[in-house]
Order: sequence, then structure tokens, then C-alpha cells
Amino acid sequence: MKVSIIVTHLLGTGHLARALTLGRAYGAAGHDVQVVSGGMPAPQLNRDGVDVVQLPPLRSDGVDFARLLDDRGDVASDAVMTARREMLVTHIKSSQPDLLITELFPFGRRTLKAEFVALLDAAQALRVRPLICASVRDILAPPSKPAKARLADDLIAQYYDAVLVHADGDVTPLSLSWPVSPALQDKLHYTGFVAPPAASPHPDQLGAGEIIVSAGGGDVGAHVFNTCLAAAARDPDRVWRLLLGGQDAARRSAELMQNAPPNVMIEPARPEFRQMLHHAAASVSLCGYNTALDVLQSGVRAVFVPFDAGNEVEQGLRADALAVLPGIEVLRSAALTPDALLSTLHTVLADAPRPAQTDGFDGAAMTVTLTETLRKTAP
Repeated sequence: MKVSIIVTHLLGTGHLARALTLGRAYGAAGHDVQVVSGGMPAPQLNRDGVDVVQLPPLRSDGVDFARLLDDRGDVASDAVMTARREMLVTHIKSSQPDLLITELFPFGRRTLKAEFVALLDAAQALRVRPLICASVRDILAPPSKPAKARLADDLIAQYYDAVLVHADGDVTPLSLSWPVSPALQDKLHYTGFVAPPAASPHPDQLGAGEIIVSAGGGDVGAHVFNTCLAAAARDPDRVWRLLLGGQDAARRSAELMQNAPPNVMIEPARPEFRQMLHHAAASVSLCGYNTALDVLQSGVRAVFVPFDAGNEVEQGLRADALAVLPGIEVLRSAALTPDALLSTLHTVLADAPRPAQTDGFDGAAMTVTLTETLRKTAP
């Protein structure tokens, strides 16, 4: 099959990371795949074997997802938005995929509705219509108004053949965070969790005994890093390593290192991050989809500080679901202080070891198999 995956990440890089994981799975199965990315470039992510098409990039203005900024930090102009829309329509007409996947839309990215609808209209008009699927993570941001859920239902009914939910339906059904209508229920397909193959331990045991602090691949997490710096100053016998994401991670790392305690290392996010978790004493992080799976696959003890700015609840729901496991604790942003963090770390470090989880992460391969079947049986 020819496969097109359309994704725009606006704050962190989780959506793009998941799209790339899916892209690698389609490539490994012998399919011709392109990932069309509309967010800021994220060179730290694994693009091996995936053809990435870059739209004029956008990001949100912090947690204001209705205010979109271009790569210079200016409010995105009409010209930028028109260029993106035209590139998407040109892409679908020239590639003529057998399978079209939109990441998150129409359950989110409503500010980009015009370009997604233009894409979907162009796909519908192709001589051979592709199988059209929406791709969503385990937990969504619940709609703030009933009209938003109705809009998603209407768009699904008009354009989509299936909704791929990258979760275990018995653990985190979509209804946990989104009102699932009977019509939507008929189109749901649970794939299992989408994660890269489990990382092996680092050959040099990089990160051994450290507290590894991360906040995804975007520019959020300053409050976590600042609290960890203060906590590390009170914990001089342990090494803390802070891994910063985002466009200016190198600059921010250098600035923070100027006043960091001697037991702290601060650097841009590392490609070996998943390997390092095998050796760390504990992880301190947000609770995005990909980070949560990394923690489960490595078995590392973890303190989750779920991202909750702008009334976001997705990460809190996920963190609470995982906190029933040994060696995992949740610390809300409102309660995040150096002393509270050190106390919570003491709790997880005293807990029984949690074995690395190996089952249930083959959602990418399952997505490939599922969509191959749906494509063959489509009218």
C-alpha cells in the first residue's frame, strides 16, 4: 500500500513520535509510507526508513492552542495557512495513497480544520478513494463543549472509515476521556499501545544510579526542571541528569548549567534516553503517552508530574491509571516543591522493583495488519 500519515504536533513531540513509529512499522511491512509533519522539526526523533514531508511549521503559543505561531514566533499569517493547505492538497493528489491516516483530527486540532477538510475533500475526490482512518492515543483531552464532540462525530461520519485507538480497550477505553456515541463506537478499532521495540540496556550503563529528569520533546516542563534543580541541591550524594527538549534545548541547557549544583548534569534530550532508563535509580517526568510507555517498558521507578496547564487533564488521567503499579507515584504540579519531590522519590525508591513490561506494545504492527485487512475489505 501507499500510506500517508498526516500529523501536526503543537506543543510536545509525542504525536510526531507516534506517527513515525507507525511509519516505520508500515515500512517494515513493505509499504510505501510518507509522514507529513506540520509541527516544528524534531531532529532528535528516529526517522529511519520514513520519508518525512515538512509543511511550513507551526506551534501553539504555550497552551493556547487557538493561537498558532510560525517558526519565527510570529502569529501564523494567512499566507502560511494557505501554503500549508495547498501543500496538503498537492500531496494527496500526487501521492494518491491507498491509506490516509490523520493523527488526532477530528478529535483535536480544530484550529486546523480548514486544512484537514481540504485534505479530506481531495482524498474523497481521487479516482480511487483511499481508506481513511483517524489515529488517536489512549486518552484524549475531553471536549469542553458538547458541540465539539458532535463536530467530531459529523466529520467521522462524513469522511472516515475507521478510528484507530492506540490503547488496550480493557484498560483505557476511549470512553474514559471522550463521549463515544453509538455511531462512533461502530468505527472504533483498538490496536494496543504504539511503542518502538523495547530498548536494550545501554552498553556502557549510561545513567546508572541517576535521577533522570525529562519533559518530553517540546518546550514545556520548566517548573519540573527548576524544582529538580532545587531538590538536587538538597540531595548532594546522588547524580541528577536533566534532559531538555525543544528548539533551543542547547541554549537553555547551557544557561541552567551556570548555576546548577555540582551533582547535576543538564543537556539536550539524548537518543539513548530509553536505554538509560534501564540503569537509572528513578525517572522524574511528565506523563505523556510515549514517556509512560518508556517507563513501563524499562521497569524504571518513576515519579510522574502530569502536565496540567491550561486545564489539561489527559496526562493526569493516565498517571492515575499507572500509579496502581509498584514503583510509580504521582505528584501534581500544584504540590510540586523540592521537599515534596524528594519525599516522593524516597517512596518510589523504597518500593519493590517492578519488572519491565514486554506485552501489549505491538500496536504499530497491529495497526498495519488491521488497516491491511480494512483496505482489502473496503467497498
